[in-house]
Amino acid sequence: MERLTDDQLLALLADIESDRTERKERLAGDAPTALREAICAFANDLPNHRAAGVAFVGATNEGHPAGTPITDDLLRALADMKTDGNIQPLPTMTVEKRLLAGHQYAVVTVAPSDQPPVRYKGRIWIRVGPRRAYASAQDERILTERRRSRDLPFDVQSIPSSNLSYLERSLFEDQYLPAAFAVDVLEQNKRSFEERLASLRMIASSEVPTPTLLGLLVLSQRAIDFVPCAFVQFLRIHSDTLDGPIVDEDRISAPLAQLVRRLDDKLGTHLRTAVDLTSGSLEARSPDYPFVALQQLVRNAVMHRTYEGTHAPIRVTWFDDRVEVLSPGGPFGLVTASNFGTPGVTDYRNPNIADAMKTLGFVQRFGVGIAIAKRAAERNGNPPITWQVNDRFVLATLWRRP
Repeated sequence: MERLTDDQLLALLADIESDRTERKERLAGDAPTALREAICAFANDLPNHRAAGVAFVGATNEGHPAGTPITDDLLRALADMKTDGNIQPLPTMTVEKRLLAGHQYAVVTVAPSDQPPVRYKGRIWIRVGPRRAYASAQDERILTERRRSRDLPFDVQSIPSSNLSYLERSLFEDQYLPAAFAVDVLEQNKRSFEERLASLRMIASSEVPTPTLLGLLVLSQRAIDFVPCAFVQFLRIHSDTLDGPIVDEDRISAPLAQLVRRLDDKLGTHLRTAVDLTSGSLEARSPDYPFVALQQLVRNAVMHRTYEGTHAPIRVTWFDDRVEVLSPGGPFGLVTASNFGTPGVTDYRNPNIADAMKTLGFVQRFGVGIAIAKRAAERNGNPPITWQVNDRFVLATLWRRP
């Protein structure tokens, strides 16, 4: 996304009729919600400007400076609007402090999405002149059709050998839709089954209802028939090496929500907790591994693995002294082997699978899974998590608590 010049920003700031501009004096009251709605609308770009929308904090409705201090806390709060999981799919945006005509503003620049429609808390927002509005059914169809003409991530490309019969309608209507859309939106929604699937990227379009990779992973019991790597291989070995006796082996393949829950159950089954009755007045319990760290490492693998060009599954191998989680596919986009795990440095090979995991409640916010796992291991007394990162795979190793 090209950085806008001072002159371009000043022109937008002064144009109070523009559908590419939002202004807020400060980040207080209902301003955070309004800014998220504006970010969503800019990303949808219904007028098809193919140009960034800009939100100014520190400006009045008329475009005059409000004198608001532009602090680091303010800039962090604005940046968090991208990754708090409420706007899906994740918008492409920048946040910066800019000095324009002698006055400071916080400037949020949002690029048009290649994957519309974009939703904020289950609602599709658009710009109608200088104001925000809900998208109508026709608006949504326009955005969905526009997505078809653009270069799509692999997770929303259609799988030609599949068809609509492989997607479980009850799973979609009873579980996924209520999680994805606000209740009142669903009550007013008169769209067909195919139109709803297309809106959430489960099929290519309502006219061409071929399931996407996302649709098969989220809604099909038979995704593995079309995506051979769509399973997790679990192995518990009673040894520190692969040639030891196998205690438990499982091949887990299921729709996304069931897959994650079955993995949680499997991990919980093998956890052992030590009880200390001597070092204090209260009983102390310390598991060999913190459950939340295991969860984060496995869910991170499900979210970020490559599903393209490989038949390799995610592998969870539980030894006596460690648990290894192998995710096919190396770092993606902005993430490299050298900056892997650095706070704030994140990118998404599968942005729509990430959105689905957030919708289903398995991700609270984006970009913090590794940090959560590291903190949990440290608090539990485990050695630091180690990583092997290359262009073929990412291997995370959580070591047993001494």
